[in-house]
Amino acid sequence: MAKKILIIEDEEIIYSLLQKKLTEEGYQISIAKDGVEGMEKMKEAKPDLVLLDIVMPRKGGFEVMEEMRGDESLKGIPIIVISNSGQPVELDRAKELGAKDWLIKTEFDPLEVLEKVKKQIG
Repeated sequence: MAKKILIIEDEEIIYSLLQKKLTEEGYQISIAKDGVEGMEKMKEAKPDLVLLDIVMPRKGGFEVMEEMRGDESLKGIPIIVISNSGQPVELDRAKELGAKDWLIKTEFDPLEVLEKVKKQIG
């Protein structure tokens, strides 16, 4: 059975690229365009992995991670953060909240994303 990945990202160019690459590799992808929608989809679908943007409308990535930590059914889901910033303070906060890995939007390529995903969920 295909592993499920939830992409919580508000920039269409980013989630389209990720969706295309990961779908080609056999993953089942769902998209949420903000943290509120992301939490709803997470509770419904129980994905194997979440690719999470930090800066989004309605609810940001840090708030999503905090909410996940407080929910027994979600807190074990691995998170890979996708961000415009590679600031150490953001990185530290993301790690503190349970992020397993980090991608910087301006620097990543689809193969790097795939490697990081495979490292987390195979």
